[in-house]
Amino acid sequence: MENKKNNFLKEFFKERKTVGAIRPSSRSLAKKMLKNVDFKNSDVIVEYGPGTGVFTRKIIDEMNPNATLYVFELHKPFYEKLKKEFDQHKQVKIINDSAENVRKYIEEDNNKYADVIISSLPLTNFDQKLTMRILKSAEIALKPQGYFIQFQYSLNARKLLLKIFTSTSIQFTINNLPPAFVYTCKKK
Repeated sequence: MENKKNNFLKEFFKERKTVGAIRPSSRSLAKKMLKNVDFKNSDVIVEYGPGTGVFTRKIIDEMNPNATLYVFELHKPFYEKLKKEFDQHKQVKIINDSAENVRKYIEEDNNKYADVIISSLPLTNFDQKLTMRILKSAEIALKPQGYFIQFQYSLNARKLLLKIFTSTSIQFTINNLPPAFVYTCKKK
């Protein structure tokens, strides 16, 4: 595990725009991020910025057998690791593309909407225009009353999330390095 943490830190210093953390997310953060997801009734699940796959593994363990998981990872070294680890899962699609293009991939599989989008993207590392494009694309891709669940290390993204989603609840976990805020946002 220590080697994974060191690799993560190395990638963070190499590519700060797309790698927003100094180490993989904790189990505690994963639990908070996924606790309100209705896996039983979710047929289309999307994950943005999975890094080394901490949330991905838990999603795969919980998702229903008919669900599809679309995993968007732009950082090539992480994408290649994810592809290698999860390629054998027929329900999982590892995508090396921007989260802005989520709708294209969902529609290619004849799905209309995502039930839930789980995001680890470092929104505050991006310029505001890119962040708004990603959030707007997520909102369009979600079904009515669908959920966008995002974690950040500060409250800076709250105003942007409230511009797109009707309600945003916030939880905090200290059991992560660094501690994190979990935003649960609902589509109008």
